[in-house]
Amino acid sequence: MRLLHRASPWRGLFAEESLPDPATLPALLSPLRDALEALGPEPDLADAHAWQPTLVDALVRLDLPAWRIAQLISDHNAWLYRRTIRLALDEMTGQGWGEPPAAFCVLVMGSGGRHESLLGPDQDNAMVIADYPDARHTAIDGYFQSLGERFTARLDEAGIPLCNGQVMARWPMWRKRLSEWREQLAIWTAERRVKRVQQANILFDFSPVYGEAALAEALGEAIAALMPSAALFLDEMASLLDESPVALDRFGRLAGGVEGAPHERALDLKRQGLLPLVGAVRLLALRHGVRESDTRRRLVALVARDVLSAEMCRALTAALGRLQGLVLAEQRDNLVAGRAADGWVDVARLGEDQRLLLRHDLQQIRALQRWAPRQ
Repeated sequence: MRLLHRASPWRGLFAEESLPDPATLPALLSPLRDALEALGPEPDLADAHAWQPTLVDALVRLDLPAWRIAQLISDHNAWLYRRTIRLALDEMTGQGWGEPPAAFCVLVMGSGGRHESLLGPDQDNAMVIADYPDARHTAIDGYFQSLGERFTARLDEAGIPLCNGQVMARWPMWRKRLSEWREQLAIWTAERRVKRVQQANILFDFSPVYGEAALAEALGEAIAALMPSAALFLDEMASLLDESPVALDRFGRLAGGVEGAPHERALDLKRQGLLPLVGAVRLLALRHGVRESDTRRRLVALVARDVLSAEMCRALTAALGRLQGLVLAEQRDNLVAGRAADGWVDVARLGEDQRLLLRHDLQQIRALQRWAPRQ
């Protein structure tokens, strides 16, 4: 297995401040060109977010795999983040707040931080601020509190809802100086407490979306330095894998059993498939000093460290892509029918081959869950 990473030109699609000019796209990409023309060159935030299913339809017509589409959904959400932050900064300048009083970096976390977003995510974000004297805290933190409140409110208005768990840079818990983040990480990882592991798990899957990327890099270095020796914390993280069982019964057959299921044929493949895989891979990555944030690259890095075999990496990578594909297909159908884009999949709508593959993939994930805590 060759461990060679090449950046995809697809990842540049939403890298610039403006959307791509449809006229510059070749005829081969006509579905994407048509989608961009339908959106227009300067959409407002709500229209740009509401366009996302149209973007996904175009990418499906271009035969992109679900994992790549998830990356591009994440990139498009990051583009929306950048737009809202710039608008908030411009508004604050116009109101006399002046320029930012310290360097800062906004992080997107969770599925967005892993570049694995599907349709309908809420907000998970944080802010790292360069260190400044305590005597200036009231003024400087007041500025960034206002910034956090403004850009998260704009995202909510655009269609990316506020996080019910308040995991957003508008709250002090998720808005800190770099030194404070280091102290927070030291506290979280010093012992085994469920709540601290759950909070840290949110932070561990991050990527910078706006501002000084060096601050995000420094935070990543702090995490990498702490985690391999945080034995009690990692033990608690390992034990929490049991709290996210896969959608199988004890005989290895497909089974749901989750409260809130819309019908008896529904499996929550986000909660009972994707999240168990992501959690087990995250545990291995942290334990073995892997700095990557997305699951696919973590798997490859674990092969490079002789933690996983190339065969296991291929199997789990394929399982991740197929699960993303099943959830994304169901989300698209739900939106057409006027339902929510959630993680439920109706197994009765799957072909026999799909059900067999799904059962196989979930068995692979269950085996990983049982194996990972011992590594």
